[in-house]
Amino acid sequence: MPTRVGRLRQRAQFLRVAAARNKWVTPGLILQARQQALNGAKIHSESELQGSACDQTRQDDADLRVGFTASKKVGNSVARNRARRRLKAAVHDLFIDHARSGMDYVLIGRKSTLERPWARLVQDLRQAMVKLDVWHDQKPGSTGSQDTRHVT
Repeated sequence: MPTRVGRLRQRAQFLRVAAARNKWVTPGLILQARQQALNGAKIHSESELQGSACDQTRQDDADLRVGFTASKKVGNSVARNRARRRLKAAVHDLFIDHARSGMDYVLIGRKSTLERPWARLVQDLRQAMVKLDVWHDQKPGSTGSQDTRHVT
């Protein structure tokens, strides 16, 4: 069964992943990773109460969640959107079969995300996943994910 990939959309979710301080920097991107909050996790503050409620509802929908961002250092809005689109495409290629479930991921675009050759950008993402110990090879005998896009 393919992995269901959800999205991180709220600022608090991005900050929680960054607070885990688990990141790897490559020439083409920055990858941050954090274990998703468990349903029985202790809540210590009001802000964690709001965040964990969001984590619990989203955890039921997706096996893993991904957020994409690019700062103004990357360029104008057109350049930032292009960088995010390239990162989304790289995630589509790798995460369904190779990302560890139960994790939240944030991919941060860099200026070089725009010019980096596609094969190198995908290799950067793979390298970051291996270094953060969130890469897993597909199980033997599995057919992998099926591309559901309709091409005419």
